[in-house]
Amino acid sequence: MKTHPKDLFEYSFMELTEFLEALGEKPFRAKQLYAWLYGKGVTDLSEMMDIPAGTREKLLRAARTDALAPADALRSEDGGTSKFLLKTRDGHFIETVFMKYKSRNSVCISTQAGCRMGCVFCASGASGLRRNLTAGEMALEVILSERLAQARVKNIVLMGIGEPLDNYNEVKRFIENFTDDHGRDLSRRAITLSTCGIVPGIDRLAAELSQVNLAVSLHAPNDALRERIMPVARRWTLAELLAAVERHYEATHRRPTFEYALIEGFNDSPAQAAELAKLLRARNCLVNLIPLNGAEGLSPYGAGAGAGKPMRGAGEDAAQRFREILGAHHVPATVRRSLGADIGAACGQLRLRREEEVL
Repeated sequence: MKTHPKDLFEYSFMELTEFLEALGEKPFRAKQLYAWLYGKGVTDLSEMMDIPAGTREKLLRAARTDALAPADALRSEDGGTSKFLLKTRDGHFIETVFMKYKSRNSVCISTQAGCRMGCVFCASGASGLRRNLTAGEMALEVILSERLAQARVKNIVLMGIGEPLDNYNEVKRFIENFTDDHGRDLSRRAITLSTCGIVPGIDRLAAELSQVNLAVSLHAPNDALRERIMPVARRWTLAELLAAVERHYEATHRRPTFEYALIEGFNDSPAQAAELAKLLRARNCLVNLIPLNGAEGLSPYGAGAGAGKPMRGAGEDAAQRFREILGAHHVPATVRRSLGADIGAACGQLRLRREEEVL
């Protein structure tokens, strides 16, 4: 059976060294190649001029660097946010969002093609899980988004399409490769992983990637409400989830962030703000309030009261009122600046439209 060349971004530094030695090359070539791939973000072997032509020819026959290709790009009117639709070699679409801030640039990457978590307000999993992304594909999300945006990133957020802890092994490889000092040498403290609340994965993250920041999608102040919008809540209660977050904090001393998408008329009332404050006020944490970017055809109400009601994000006044109530109970909170609403920057919207066009 014919085997296809492996993508160079799939290798750790040690694996790349072994791969080059098997091609008859000196081990130091791995350091040069890793610096080109990760440090400089160069994927075209012909541009790696300090690597001999003969070595590059071997690599062209034995390996690839084209696991992803740009398929579409949208940019917000203010120029601060760009969404890139990328296509895998086997035909799946994923999204990457590049965000420009005054002091830094951040990229939000996907970890899966689709998602099986089933959060009813989220476009990412509307068509289910197609497959996990590889470590190399995640690396290329960062590299290609930097090239398309013509800027470098200082922060990486694993908060795009997919549940990172549902693809833990490849996510771990990506983080280890991208932070390797032979390549990009990015600090792990510059990486944030967002999860809907897979408890065993949070414990594993604390043990194996202790410097990576943790963000948890909460979106409701009680189990009953959360179960209506997040199936994962039927597996692990809020008490179990918060206990895991506390264990993570005790092991890492990294303050967690709780993401809370404000959905008008569902989870944005003053009473619900007070209930959330009671749940979190004894914890060292930050609440990130997100005025939701709605996705056409999706509803946050599940099968309960209000089913089929159009989804709308809470307005700025409601978000600020919610934040003030949390603050009055000594729970620090911020309201996320709306980025890319004019280009559908909420996770999965562009991918969902493209898949519908293909079908």
